[in-house]
Amino acid sequence: MKTLFLAVIAVLAAIPAAAHEVWIERDGTGPARIYLGEPAEAVPADGDPEWHHLQQPQLIGATGTLTRRANHIEAAVSGSGDLRVRDDAVFAPWQAGEAKQGAIFYARAGRAETGHKLDLELVPVAANGDTFTLLFRGKPLAHAKLAIVTPDRWQKHFATDAEGRITVPRLGRGRYLVGASHVENAPAKLGGQDVASVMHISTLTFVR
Repeated sequence: MKTLFLAVIAVLAAIPAAAHEVWIERDGTGPARIYLGEPAEAVPADGDPEWHHLQQPQLIGATGTLTRRANHIEAAVSGSGDLRVRDDAVFAPWQAGEAKQGAIFYARAGRAETGHKLDLELVPVAANGDTFTLLFRGKPLAHAKLAIVTPDRWQKHFATDAEGRITVPRLGRGRYLVGASHVENAPAKLGGQDVASVMHISTLTFVR
């Protein structure tokens, strides 16, 4: 188990801006804000140093207008349902050992819907509940590592159980973020380049 953990750390260390994630913040039915950065840190007024890499995230299951702001992309979408985005062009593929690896970023805001639309997604077992299943292409990922960031930016690592589930503890009022990643060892084409494996990186945000 220790060897596996060290291998995962080595993979993460190879990724450009490895600690970075894409996430969505949305309050009520107002415009959503799409960020690239480190969720446990305050977002600088002029954006994270890497945030310029986030250019054109794709809205999944929704339509709207994307507008670039100083430190985020604003998405004006209609309705109050959960919002999802996908972006496979945040960072160019990189060399990982003898082969190339790429990354696809996913983000979801809200926990009202119990269905999934992203390849890697945290899905509530019950609408607006505290227990989620981590799904990769619709199948649960057991014993997968997750990071939870609370409203006061307290961060702790957890793991899903044998059924791929995790219950997010209640630690204050405000916005929570849950992040997960999964390496798919299969060839793909990202950014016009052939890669031997893909790292899928996904976040879920919701307000309590």
